[in-house]
Amino acid sequence: MRVVIIGGGPAGVQAATQAARLGVGVVLIERDIIGGAANLRDCLPSKTMIATGGALSSIDRMTGMGLADVRFRLDLKTLAERVADITTQVGESTRQLLIRQGVELVSGTGKLVGPHEVEVHDGGDTLGVVHGDAIVLATGSRPRVPEWAQPDGERLLTTRDAYPPKELPEHLAVIGSGVTGVEFTHLFRSLGSEVTLIVSRQHVLPNKDAEVAAALEDNFMERGVHLLKGARASRIRSGREGVEILCDDGRTVTSSHALLAVGSIPNSEGLGLDAAGVTYDRGGHVAVNHHCQTNVPHIYAAGDLTGLLLLASVASMQGRKIAEHLAIGHTVAHRHLNFARAPSAVFTEPEIADVGIAEADAFSEGWKIRVTKVPFASTARALIDNDPRGFVKIISDPATGVVLGGSVVGRNAAELISVIALAVTAKLRVSDIAESMFVHPALAEALAEAAE
Repeated sequence: MRVVIIGGGPAGVQAATQAARLGVGVVLIERDIIGGAANLRDCLPSKTMIATGGALSSIDRMTGMGLADVRFRLDLKTLAERVADITTQVGESTRQLLIRQGVELVSGTGKLVGPHEVEVHDGGDTLGVVHGDAIVLATGSRPRVPEWAQPDGERLLTTRDAYPPKELPEHLAVIGSGVTGVEFTHLFRSLGSEVTLIVSRQHVLPNKDAEVAAALEDNFMERGVHLLKGARASRIRSGREGVEILCDDGRTVTSSHALLAVGSIPNSEGLGLDAAGVTYDRGGHVAVNHHCQTNVPHIYAAGDLTGLLLLASVASMQGRKIAEHLAIGHTVAHRHLNFARAPSAVFTEPEIADVGIAEADAFSEGWKIRVTKVPFASTARALIDNDPRGFVKIISDPATGVVLGGSVVGRNAAELISVIALAVTAKLRVSDIAESMFVHPALAEALAEAAE
């Protein structure tokens, strides 16, 4: 069997490596960068810069730990070099892994020209046609740009224009208060910019637990972030001196720079979906079943192209499941993805992570749940680290004790949520967590306390 994969991001790479390990011949077509533009031009650069900002913002905490005269200054040139070094290393190690696995790498743009045929282009040249018994579409997405905005890469930026910034904005207006918007708000405020966050709803992170969102808002305001709530940007004027953002309620924001963080759109144009008979919605997302098959059974889709849950971890798992389904077949039907078990994190300060059912959703759907919350301030480790902010919340079934979900707000939330995620996936009970032994002193003791 031979599978042709279009797209070398998290979904495509995982599908390629896993399929190769299972004995499937693999051709991977990528027009840009192995590892994925979303990963190597969005995720890793942003998290690298957030780590630098976090180091700067921790100075106040350090001075309370017996350290005096702790001083740092931001060096954008060094930061840019660090971002480039990390993305280069990750990209090259991914390429070498694929080569060691026997994956054939093709540089170019893949386009379906039939149910089993992919035409490869490089610029205006056609390089040839590759045949596949199966085809995987994993072309990712790109930042959405509203009709009323025209990014120039200087004053009005998309998310990919900011890694790293050519200059540190004096005052950055962030349009969009979802995960990407709040991460950029945290990032640039940590680096020293004045930041205004334009929030179209009445609170940030509208799809997250309200208590979690409130904790983030409180921290933003403590750090001097300006929150403009209930304001929807509708027009932007940009010039040499700065940017003026007009909102639909008449309010305006004037800043030196503005950043668009208003979602993404799938890279489905020019993919040749019609030629292969693959159906897609008005937004360009490709519909798939629980095996990630499109309406054409031997053509699969994964990652942002499906529009299901736009996380690199989910895309990677989709790629893995596709490879298993290709190599092993329907015997893995019981192992299909359950998106309700996918943990997610927001790399702000405080860090936020959650998994499973949310408290508000459980109540609105009439579920009987038990919610237990423990503040990190109750743990010795938080006091030792001079950072008692945040809490752990576990949601469980009161009748059986089975863990249904949870949230973590605070340092290392993205790591700590893994315990709750494992419990949700394995259908463990709170007693299983409570009876486990945790290192002391550690923030994870809050998990045991909440379970107890």
